[in-house]
Amino acid sequence: MAIPLRRFGFVLAAALALLPFDGTAQDSKKNEGEKVTDAAVGKNSAMKPIADVPGLPRVLLIGDSISIGYTLQVRALLAGIANVHRIPINGGATEVGLAKLKTWLGDGRWDVIHFNWGIHDAKHTSDTEFRASREQYAANLRTLVTQLKATGARLVFATTTPIPGDGVLSPTRRFDRIPPRNAVAVEIMQEQGIAIDDLFAVADPVQTRILRPGDLHYTEEGYAVLAKAVAASIEAQLPKK
Repeated sequence: MAIPLRRFGFVLAAALALLPFDGTAQDSKKNEGEKVTDAAVGKNSAMKPIADVPGLPRVLLIGDSISIGYTLQVRALLAGIANVHRIPINGGATEVGLAKLKTWLGDGRWDVIHFNWGIHDAKHTSDTEFRASREQYAANLRTLVTQLKATGARLVFATTTPIPGDGVLSPTRRFDRIPPRNAVAVEIMQEQGIAIDDLFAVADPVQTRILRPGDLHYTEEGYAVLAKAVAASIEAQLPKK
């Protein structure tokens, strides 16, 4: 018996609701201020998986759009030295990491994992609340660090990069102050013996020159500055021959 079109629509919607959601459609959207260079979209070469060169250490980059922006340049700087992979989406806030980290890590061996969460956690969701309070941010980081350490990889935490305009980019893009949040994260990393790549310190003195105007994302020159620091911090942790 034919199903009426309207009823078929309800049946299809119910069936789709039962399918597992892997975040692909949502993760492929650009966030405000992103360009292809730093967006988790298919036409961005940084998001394409790579094949390992046999015999080279394996590195994983975890982070948001800022890390997407420096991925290709880090890969170029470490060509012939390490296989530099990145997670297949924008890493977003710590809550995203908690939901997806085990999938991102997979079953393979990682020699070095360079990671950051920070900007998305600091975003205002109301006049008085953030996506993650500083206390929740700290708690989430501790859980994520425990999972990362279980891989046996050498870990490098990148401090969160500056947000200009005292954290107010527009009426809908407002953020907590980054230095206090970095202080929270650095304290945790020091307790856990994790190396720190201080990207905030790298970018802050020259942010007016390397940030895109009125935004928290970087120019090509800016991503080159970050990539140089990221590559150096990773190389310092690679297994010695």
